[in-house]
Amino acid sequence: MHENEIGTVVVDCAVHLHQDLGPGLLETVYEVTLARKLERRGLSVQRQVPIGIEYEGQKFDEGFRADLIVEGKVIVELKSVEAVHPVHKKQLLTYLRLTGLKLGYLLNFGATLMKDGITRTIHGDL
Repeated sequence: MHENEIGTVVVDCAVHLHQDLGPGLLETVYEVTLARKLERRGLSVQRQVPIGIEYEGQKFDEGFRADLIVEGKVIVELKSVEAVHPVHKKQLLTYLRLTGLKLGYLLNFGATLMKDGITRTIHGDL
């Protein structure tokens, strides 16, 4: 499955989840329920995946954690905040750069409408 196809499923599941649960719950609630919804659609999902950094020739796995990685190709970072800030978008771009993955989604479940809480980020060519 190509990254864009995975992304379509991620967005579809996120919209339905937001309609079912509403905005403003804890990020962990959305994380576990979105992961389950994606798995039911036949996708493999990893939660809280360590993203290592390399510094001065040493690798550190304590760097970051991606909320979800879907099919080993798409990073999904979840928020439940009033507004997404530039630092949230930079966080996702950093995860893409460090992993070498090309596509990521920042999903803000705190938005009144899920369509307003979706940010698609590309690193490199798809």
